[in-house]
Amino acid sequence: MLVAAIIERVHRALEEYGKYCSMEEVVGLCPDLTWNQVYLAIDYLNKTGMVRVALDPNRTYTVQVYPTFSEPPQAGPLQSSMQKAAS
Repeated sequence: MLVAAIIERVHRALEEYGKYCSMEEVVGLCPDLTWNQVYLAIDYLNKTGMVRVALDPNRTYTVQVYPTFSEPPQAGPLQSSMQKAAS
């Protein structure tokens, strides 16, 4: 399977699921892919702004997909203040 097809498969599965989910749930949404393939697809989608990966208080990584028809949300107030402080 081509890398682009794997990325598209994971992104489509996340859009169909439509809410936050853990990395383990994402693997379950794509039983035809290996854990490594899903991880690399999530990494790419996160770096390109198509999904958001966050660490929750239980130390579990969660994934949130942004709809393909809209832009990802702008940085929140905390991120904006952190960026200003780093400048």
